[in-house]
Amino acid sequence: MIDLTDTHSHLYEDEFSEDRGEAIQRLRERHVNNVYLPNIDIESIDKMLTLYKSDEQLFHIMMGLHPTSVKEDYKEAIEEIWRRLSGEAICGIGEIGIDLYWDKEYIKEQTDAFETQVDWAIAHGLPIVIHTRKAFEETFQSLKKFDKKKLKGIFHCYSGSKEIAEEIFKLGDFSLGIGGVLTFKNAGLAQVVKEIPLEKLVLETDCPYLTPAPYRGQRNESSYVFFIAEKLAEIKGMSLEEIAEMTSRNARNIFGG
Repeated sequence: MIDLTDTHSHLYEDEFSEDRGEAIQRLRERHVNNVYLPNIDIESIDKMLTLYKSDEQLFHIMMGLHPTSVKEDYKEAIEEIWRRLSGEAICGIGEIGIDLYWDKEYIKEQTDAFETQVDWAIAHGLPIVIHTRKAFEETFQSLKKFDKKKLKGIFHCYSGSKEIAEEIFKLGDFSLGIGGVLTFKNAGLAQVVKEIPLEKLVLETDCPYLTPAPYRGQRNESSYVFFIAEKLAEIKGMSLEEIAEMTSRNARNIFGG
């Protein structure tokens, strides 16, 4: 039996306002039995909670402030998210991190917000889901300030090299979130993933973004984790059932349950 897990989905976003119910039905038909929802900012919290409360067996929620949402008033946002953190059944802190893709204007604020939220995770014994874009070095420098024995979680949307992956594993008990980029012909991620132990991999969609083939260019959704699993099975020379079972087990080991 196939048992798939999407460890990173924004199914609560407005892109699904017209057909969210149908998208949920499709993910069930593709044997996606657990969907993890990372938060983005203050405005996304209530939307995320509404989806979670519609099916608390299927959906699992995190709390965090996305790095691209960190601006001058980030401390107010952090305080509000901290307040909401204690009121819900949170399985992780995310998505958090450092993103320098567009500019470095808020690098100080992003770094402070990131490290504050890592502190929360350690205090609560929770995993972290890290978004890092054009900022591996800065992210690593932040994480090295913490006791690696207390750090666990996922480097979301991984597309780096095997060497960077090895450095990540030295920082704590981290896994790599593998998404739609794995199915892109010229991405090079397939060769990297081939050399990384399956025990260090989890599947994700990051929907509605980064849609895998054969739907690349269209809106992504959690049911498409099926195609990522198929590609990973091809790369690893394993069955879809084996990939689903092992990556779902990896996700449970990270988030509990």
